[in-house]
Amino acid sequence: MKGMFGSGASSGSKGGTVDTLIGRQTEILGDVRFAGGLYIDGRIKGMVSTGTADGSATLSLSETGVIEGDVRVPNVVLNGTVIGDVRASEKLVLNAKAKVTGTVYYKVLQMEPGATINGQLVHDTGDVPALTHQKAQDGKSETAVLDLQDARRSKHG
Repeated sequence: MKGMFGSGASSGSKGGTVDTLIGRQTEILGDVRFAGGLYIDGRIKGMVSTGTADGSATLSLSETGVIEGDVRVPNVVLNGTVIGDVRASEKLVLNAKAKVTGTVYYKVLQMEPGATINGQLVHDTGDVPALTHQKAQDGKSETAVLDLQDARRSKHG
């Protein structure tokens, strides 16, 4: 398959290659984990994510492609439908026919006129807040506290 798609097929704005193709007549029930480039013309009912810490992995969803589940991929190029949350840790491209129903987390966003999002847009800066435990005033129970100030202080010096 690498020889068939590895040299000429483009996976979108980064110009990467397509390592895996899910055809128009294919429906997958279950989670999909991949590396490299994944191009979807068909339908997936499950989560789509990268199996490695490869920051260059790219998911491309065509006009006919549908994902019913969460997407967690560094680079995402959408021209189809996603029903679920989308988390693009590097770049998200929403082409004119893209439709997302769910929360969209992005670092860099490129959106063409006609693309629709029914949900929240959340800019993900990569800052992870610190979670700390504090004793309650009665001294018996503990409470988890999200401490944003300490997280920023420790990251920026």
